[in-house]
Parts: sequence; C-alpha cells; structure tokens
Amino acid sequence: MAAPGSAACGSANEWIHSGLASRHGFSLQDSFSSLSPSPGGPSALRVVCLAGFMGSGKSTVGPLLARQLGWRFEDLDARIEEHAGLSIQAIFERLGEPAFRQVENEQMDAAIGRALETRDPVVIALGGGTYAQPGRPERLRAAGILVIWLDSPVELLLARCATMSNRPLFRDEASFRALLAARLPFYAQADHRVDADTEPPRVVERVLALPPFERFTGIAPELSSRRVRS
Repeated sequence: MAAPGSAACGSANEWIHSGLASRHGFSLQDSFSSLSPSPGGPSALRVVCLAGFMGSGKSTVGPLLARQLGWRFEDLDARIEEHAGLSIQAIFERLGEPAFRQVENEQMDAAIGRALETRDPVVIALGGGTYAQPGRPERLRAAGILVIWLDSPVELLLARCATMSNRPLFRDEASFRALLAARLPFYAQADHRVDADTEPPRVVERVLALPPFERFTGIAPELSSRRVRS
C-alpha cells in the first residue's frame, strides 16, 4: 500500500522529469543512477563535495576553491533549479520535500557521474540537506568521493541566514537549531572538517592545507606565498 502523499509525489516527479526531457532532450533515467569508484583509486582525486548546514558558505567557498585548483565548479541547488525550471523554494512549496530529494539525488549522481566518466575534475557545493540523507555518506565514500564539511557555530549560521529569503527550511530559531542538531551526525561522517567561521578566502586556505591537496601545491606555487583572493 502506498504511503500517504506518495501518489502526489510521483505526479510531481513525473511533471519535473517531463519538463527536463522537453527542454534538454534527455531523461533523468539516463543519468548515473549508481556511482562507481574513481578509476585509479582514492588518489585519483576528481570530485570534491562541500557539505555543511545552510549558511556555512559552500556556494561561496566552492568557486574560490575550484579556481585555485583549476577545476570546474557546480552548485547542486543551482543545477536543480536550472533543470527543474523552478526555484528551490518553489519546488518545496509546490511539490514537497520528497520530490525535491529525489531530483536532488538524480542531479547529484549526474554531476558526479560526468566528472568520473570524463575525468573532468569538479568541486560540488551540496545543498544543506544533501549529505544528511540516510545512506548518502556511505554511498559517496564507497564511490571514492572526497567530502569536506564546512563547519560554523550555530550563532554565525543564524546570523548569515537571517537575511536570506531562499531557505525553505528556515522557519524560526528553534527549528533551525533542531534541524542542525539532527544533521550533525551526518556531517561528522565527512572525510574532513574545516572551520568556516571566517572569510571565504581564509576557508579556502584551510581546505587546501588538508592532506588530499598536498600534491596540488606544485601546480600553483603562488598558493603558498600569497593569500587566496576572492
């Protein structure tokens, strides 16, 4: 027996998928539904995912990090909006969170799958709840995807999000704190944690100081002699 609301969710997803097919000439069923380990093992670093709560700076730090590495950058929320033809807020309001999570999962697979298939390295800024879904940390780890948690104090996250209008799950301070507490056990499963309590260029420097990026210091000697510029 279908769960309550499952029919509506199915209709919503069919509507989104049909719109994607008509605009872009492909079906999400053709995207990478399963992720395979990167050829060459973990040392063949081609995908870096930035995880963290809303307001942690993923979409700001991501482009700066990608620029320093000479990689592409993808913002998962922006990718979802482009392909669905709706804002994240509108998807939540019209179609509900289950429909959003399904499309989010498919678009994440497509973005990572492209990087692994073409060997075109990419930094991906995940949505605030992307990594906090059951089984997601294990799935990305099994595929050899490096995940970095951008962590900030809750007071700073609140201050950053207070003036933003595109946060569908930000209702009030109490629910904000409760949602963060529920997601922390997922974020803690990331490969590395970086303090994101300062300006984005400094956060990028902290990321580049992590062990996985040691081999990249030779491709841009200026990184060690100057601060990262925004």
